[in-house]
Amino acid sequence: MRMASKLGSYCYHLHGISATDSSPLKSSGFSSLSSTFSLYLSSSSSSPLRYQKTNTLSFPYFYHHYSSFLSNSTTRSTATRLVLSASKMATGVQETLPPALDSTSDPPAIFDGTTRLYISYICPYAQRVWIIRNYKGLQEKIKLVPIDLQNRPVWYKEKVYPPNKVPSLEHNNKVMGESLDLIKYIDSNFEGPSLFPDDPSKKEFAEELLSYTDSFYNAVTASFKADGNDGAGAAFDYIEMALSKFDDGPFFLGQFSLVDIAYAPFIERYQPFLLDVKNYDITVGRPKLAAWIEEMNKNEAYSQTRCDPKAVVESYKKRFLSQL
Repeated sequence: MRMASKLGSYCYHLHGISATDSSPLKSSGFSSLSSTFSLYLSSSSSSPLRYQKTNTLSFPYFYHHYSSFLSNSTTRSTATRLVLSASKMATGVQETLPPALDSTSDPPAIFDGTTRLYISYICPYAQRVWIIRNYKGLQEKIKLVPIDLQNRPVWYKEKVYPPNKVPSLEHNNKVMGESLDLIKYIDSNFEGPSLFPDDPSKKEFAEELLSYTDSFYNAVTASFKADGNDGAGAAFDYIEMALSKFDDGPFFLGQFSLVDIAYAPFIERYQPFLLDVKNYDITVGRPKLAAWIEEMNKNEAYSQTRCDPKAVVESYKKRFLSQL
């Protein structure tokens, strides 16, 4: 095999490619991955090595796993490039997801007419905006610019977004922030299916639920260090009640909307963490929530943005429990 000059330049392919369960990928710990994906290893061969698992793989999920695979496998000596290809959600057109920019990276050509969404692959707030971009089929109109939050480039604060947070959206020669504002902005100012209801009662309830997101976050995260699960339980009981209000679909407003996008990245993180740390299953006694999670996991626009639950648990332990 011929080695290329650099390891770890990855893009991301999610489409059906046949493979066997006897691949080194499975034996290296990737059998737990859920989704169809292909791993390409540069070589002198004209055909890449291909491995497959079915269901749903996301870029953040693989992002957390690939380095350990390389370090624990003989593949490391010959692999020069991991290419993961992510399908374009709404249209099926493939999209290449770029690596995160850090302090050594040059800035993009800011305010050159390109619409850019600055995100982190592992930030739940940025994930909200990433989901709506995918759902509305805007992969070619809104360019992803991932930022390494642990080693963020100086130019991001100085030239792009002074609050130095993600997400932010560069559009029409200005930069805007705040995830809830951005999902509304993209829904109103870009093509694609509308995700905010016209029905007055649903619109009012949507605003109520969007206003509750901070309270939900505070209640659940406060319970991480508390004895018992009363705080988290009350918060998830509210979610169960909210999901019971409309009966024309499994989502908060019946049909998929901005409200689902606002809550999904956080429930995605709370569910495995509470189960691991407190043995607390948020779906027990909450059939509407269980059905909502199941339906959300079928949504391709969302599923490709999901993080590795094991990585989430470890990250949250460090963040919330390190001082206990």
